[in-house]
Amino acid sequence: MSITGPNSTTTLRLVWPQWQGADAANVAELLPGIEIDRARRAYTVGTKVLQAILPEHAGPTRIVPIDGGDPDEGSTGGIESRSAIRAGLRAALEAIESCPGAERICTLGGECSVSVAPFTSLAARYGDDLAIVWLDAHPDVDTPDTGYDGWHAMAVSALLGRGDPELVGMLPATVDASRVALAGLHDWVEDAYAHVGEWGLSSFGPDDLRDSTRPLLDWLASTGAHRVAIHLDVDVVDSDEVVLGLGQVPGGLTGAQVRRVIGDLAGAADVVGLTVAEFIPRSVIRLQTMLAGLPLL
Repeated sequence: MSITGPNSTTTLRLVWPQWQGADAANVAELLPGIEIDRARRAYTVGTKVLQAILPEHAGPTRIVPIDGGDPDEGSTGGIESRSAIRAGLRAALEAIESCPGAERICTLGGECSVSVAPFTSLAARYGDDLAIVWLDAHPDVDTPDTGYDGWHAMAVSALLGRGDPELVGMLPATVDASRVALAGLHDWVEDAYAHVGEWGLSSFGPDDLRDSTRPLLDWLASTGAHRVAIHLDVDVVDSDEVVLGLGQVPGGLTGAQVRRVIGDLAGAADVVGLTVAEFIPRSVIRLQTMLAGLPLL
């Protein structure tokens, strides 16, 4: 089954290289040997690589600025760089609003929170006819009351209208938990993971989807939704096959299985949203570090 979808004038390509949503201490731990300011901005390099390798886009493109606010203001309510996150969210929503004819949104990020603005904008447009599949090793259901800091770990919470009231209050819509599924989930922190069951989210581990997408397709059919937005955090791919994300998480889906899952979803519903997030091109960043400051560059 082909996974090629509409690349037309009605598809907005939203380029959002946001990095401020990731916890600085976590980034330092997972990218050792790279100076912290460069490591924190690794998501911007990943976004540029995605732009370079993907086909030309036929529809409008909007680039979300990420230089607003103070990235070093510390953490409030479990969210680092709050003013920068707030400025980026506002800018992304304005970029989407500037393209009222866009029926679909393809987002290139950036850390996981870059799905929040486009997916809630699609929810405002399509209402109950939109389901969300969150392909990720992690559930991203943290809140200000859980132990892990970082807005990117609160992305699914925000889609559900839970979590930080200031940022959630900026969103054009939220999505009922019955229409959100976590797929490929196999790594979590216990105090946040409890929210999966408490909030009524459906979840599918890698073993549920290795041989067939049928369990996820049955869930999608049960929602009654004819449209789907897919979040692809590249760390859902087994790190024993290739390390694509910030963390190295073994036991995930293979790259081929991820393609099959997305292809099957595209065959069952109209894909109106797709995000590629959390790509960290380690070799490119190390080359960048080596070349920094050399003469004539």
